[in-house]
Amino acid sequence: MVYQIGGWSLMKNNTLQKNNTFTNNQLLQYDNQLVRVLDSTTDKVFIIDCIKRTMPVWTDTESLKDYLPCSEDILQEITDTFLIDLDTLDAESRKTAYERYTMIAPLLPFVSDQKKRKELINSIASMKSISKQTIRYYLCLYLVYQNIAILISKQRAKESVLSQDAKNMRWALNKFFYTKHKNSLSVAYTLLLKEKYCDSLGNLMPEYPSFYQFRYFYRKTRKMQTYYISRDGLKDYQKNNRPLLGDGIQEYASSVGMGMLDATICDIYLVNEAGNLVGRPILTACIDAYSSLCCGYSLSWEGGVYSLRGLMLNIVSDKQKWCSQYGINIEKSQWDADKLPAIFVTDMGSEYKSENFEQITELGVTVVNLPSYRPELKGAVEKFFDLVQNTYKPHLKGKGVIEPDYQERGSHDYRKDACLTMADFEKVILRCIIYYNSQRIIENFPYTEGMIQNQIQPFASSIWEWGKTQTGANLITVDKEQIVLTLLPRTTGKFSRFGLRVNKMRYKHENFTEKYLSGGEVTVAYNPDDVSAVWLIDNGSYIRFNLIESRYKGKELSDVEIMQKGQKELVKAATADNIQAQIDLAQSIEIIVATANNPDKVNIKSIRNTRQREQTKNHIDYIRGIEA
Repeated sequence: MVYQIGGWSLMKNNTLQKNNTFTNNQLLQYDNQLVRVLDSTTDKVFIIDCIKRTMPVWTDTESLKDYLPCSEDILQEITDTFLIDLDTLDAESRKTAYERYTMIAPLLPFVSDQKKRKELINSIASMKSISKQTIRYYLCLYLVYQNIAILISKQRAKESVLSQDAKNMRWALNKFFYTKHKNSLSVAYTLLLKEKYCDSLGNLMPEYPSFYQFRYFYRKTRKMQTYYISRDGLKDYQKNNRPLLGDGIQEYASSVGMGMLDATICDIYLVNEAGNLVGRPILTACIDAYSSLCCGYSLSWEGGVYSLRGLMLNIVSDKQKWCSQYGINIEKSQWDADKLPAIFVTDMGSEYKSENFEQITELGVTVVNLPSYRPELKGAVEKFFDLVQNTYKPHLKGKGVIEPDYQERGSHDYRKDACLTMADFEKVILRCIIYYNSQRIIENFPYTEGMIQNQIQPFASSIWEWGKTQTGANLITVDKEQIVLTLLPRTTGKFSRFGLRVNKMRYKHENFTEKYLSGGEVTVAYNPDDVSAVWLIDNGSYIRFNLIESRYKGKELSDVEIMQKGQKELVKAATADNIQAQIDLAQSIEIIVATANNPDKVNIKSIRNTRQREQTKNHIDYIRGIEA
């Protein structure tokens, strides 16, 4: 039998075999060395030294072959540091912790990009008027412990002298009990005796702790947070066992203007117009944390940056006009959202860490990545997905909706039931969103006296309308063109006499003659779906340059690259023949020269007369050639 332990396999002979995979945030130990995995690729691992707390580095996977997974308790024990529950701290300490986290939060998505990380540290140091060393210290401290509480003044564990038996029992609990295998105490006890109290032949030693001592030690030292996280995982702990001690929505979103972004794969299969199965669509949404209003959505076949662009465009769209495209008429008050929230709360997904999305900050938006152990910040958007899917699924049974048994052996193939197109399903989603926004009762919203006096209805749309008029409302007015241009990918363009060169193509604008002559590099935005134009970015303005090479007009960048590659391959294939042709030409010329009648002395007198005679001769030969 083989058991999985992090990136290792426990074989039946109790030896560990490396799987060449690492889990993010995994702790690894070898002797007195302790590292945390922050990111990984096929052959590289991004780690931080938990003992030295120096800036994280990339290292070869092979260099960690002798390391074994360990628990958070081991980290705290080795570093002589214990983490205090943030909710037990006084208000001043919590404030300090969050202030320091807010300072380093912009660094977290780019921590593995050394150049970008350095630029951000310099920028934050200048903005906050603190040393770069301090910022690096806070960053490393957080990366090691992955807990905001560590950002307060460090506290040492109380000195305590443990007996060897106690140390052995603590070791056994960490190794055999506080794991995802969920061993019972009795199994952990048996393994303790096997590993620590047996001789080389496997015989039990005369003296060893009893099971009752082991159980007593467990009850005396157990931490329920460690118990739940180690055995059920952090995700399950956050969902089912985390203490619910917050003050509700207003704890972190006291007004409208904080949009939570997330995406989910819908539990339904769709077909195209021809009736061919396409698959499951992706629903991306922005939910206002204060009112729980759905500010915008995107329904697409692909996630990532493209779905985010669609989402941003929908957020700033007139929702009445948008719904009318699908034959749905609504009152403006039912969904009056056409401005960007000034704060976007995201998780650490790759699309949110991309430079394309980070460019949204140019519009005045602040992007905040969720810290660890704060899942409640995404509660509203996750609840939105649950409510929407639970709303349409009962009405679409037998129409491609996936039931809970779809992964079980022998279950029904729900793909065969698919009958709705993307256009059909989008109408369904729109109806669900309208109900969610304007008709779903929010029973537990923390009403203020002013809301009660003004008879604000318990609907997201009503709370949203009220919130927009209150102090602190944080919304940004932008148009669609700004959204599109801001989220386009960027690259470097070069000026020359031949125009502005971008992605191996040339572009022009009538007002840049001097730049064509003087040259230089500039930053441009381009559309990978249509290379007909690019936009030079100049002090926040976007100046359109049109494509010179008409053969590429209207094509996607990938198609252009294929054409350019094809041409290059044709040229390369002809190179050998061309070289041979040059050699043949040289040989032919040499033969001609060798056989030519070389006079001993060239007469350079009367050149004009000689030239006229030769011209006349050529004319006569030309006429004779026609007559022949």
